[in-house]
Amino acid sequence: MFTVDGIRQFHRWTHLCFGRALDHLVTIPLAAYTRDVPGFGSPNLRDQVIHCINCEAFWVHMLQGVPFTDDDPSRFPTVADARTLEGHVSAQTLSYLSSLTDQRLNTSTTLRFSESDTAAVRTPALILHHMLTHAFHHKGQIAAMCRILGYPAPDTDLNNFE
Repeated sequence: MFTVDGIRQFHRWTHLCFGRALDHLVTIPLAAYTRDVPGFGSPNLRDQVIHCINCEAFWVHMLQGVPFTDDDPSRFPTVADARTLEGHVSAQTLSYLSSLTDQRLNTSTTLRFSESDTAAVRTPALILHHMLTHAFHHKGQIAAMCRILGYPAPDTDLNNFE
């Protein structure tokens, strides 16, 4: 059984690691931050960052049955803008977590996707786990893109926290 406190801690660690990636991105030229790199689903660093943040917002909205529309990356041209969006989305996630009990976290719920009649039955714990591991997937893509662009990222994992 998963606990709300455990998911909250995982969320904290995820955002600390993501913050380390953002700390690196702020040191590279803006032109590199928005330069397309072939072979990635989101074509540039800015779009990768905003995609990652949008996904967290999407899943928390879905868990609450609230419609969601992705934020356009062009509205967040700098790393500072992305940090502001990240702060808002993180706060929304923490607010949602505060509304859950451990039992509710582990109880199946029906998710309805607005773009279709498709529904999925999942526990909030599973969706939140997916959402947070997804952030690490994209953090890895960000690190790979940085290396390709000539700005290798430092270690952005869970070393030296706590």
